[in-house]
Amino acid sequence: MPMKEIGSALRKESLPILTVDVVVLTLDNGQLQVLLHRRPNAPFAGAWALPGGFVRVGEDSDTLAAIQRVLRSKVGATNIYVEQLATYSGEMRDPRGWSLSVAYIALLPKSDLQIVDSPDVALLDTKSLPELAFDHALILKDALARLRGKGAYSTLPAMLLKKEFTLSELQLAYEVVLGEKLDTSAFRRKVGDFEFLEKTGSNSSELSKRPARLFRLKNDVQMFDRTLGRSG
Repeated sequence: MPMKEIGSALRKESLPILTVDVVVLTLDNGQLQVLLHRRPNAPFAGAWALPGGFVRVGEDSDTLAAIQRVLRSKVGATNIYVEQLATYSGEMRDPRGWSLSVAYIALLPKSDLQIVDSPDVALLDTKSLPELAFDHALILKDALARLRGKGAYSTLPAMLLKKEFTLSELQLAYEVVLGEKLDTSAFRRKVGDFEFLEKTGSNSSELSKRPARLFRLKNDVQMFDRTLGRSG
């Protein structure tokens, strides 16, 4: 087929809607929370949704660059731990037409969030959520399953904490992510066995109790050969 005819055929073919979405998770008062935005426009005007946006072909080198741009504009934070979750596509997920979204997970401490004070932006408990736009409920469900599964065998839950943390804060992060209460002695023994922490030389500044030692990760996210949960 001549190039002119190929170009004409492509113009007649509907192009898919290409977006990125991100599940931004953090810890607050012992609860795992997700960042949501209320949609200002159709479709699903007024409904809560995950942060996201269209891929900008002339600006974004890839979908990771697109999601980092979205995080800068809607979360106000950089240097966030981000990993790709999955791709969601089909003709039924967006009433505007056949769409494809590459979804990511972002984990960060609440203190790093710089979100506008608005009734249309909220951090909500992942256990009690309103109906979400598009297929964002499915994306969130998959993100929580990924965090729970991978978190049991890695330092991923520590990404929800500040760079320096106490062992009690680390244990709470694992308990929230895994959805189970952990024995403190067993947990600390495993932490010592895996050797993924180092002392900072400082103590916590809390005045209500005896200050505890502060630790930090030796490396970025690290995988283990057994779980830090009860079954390990």
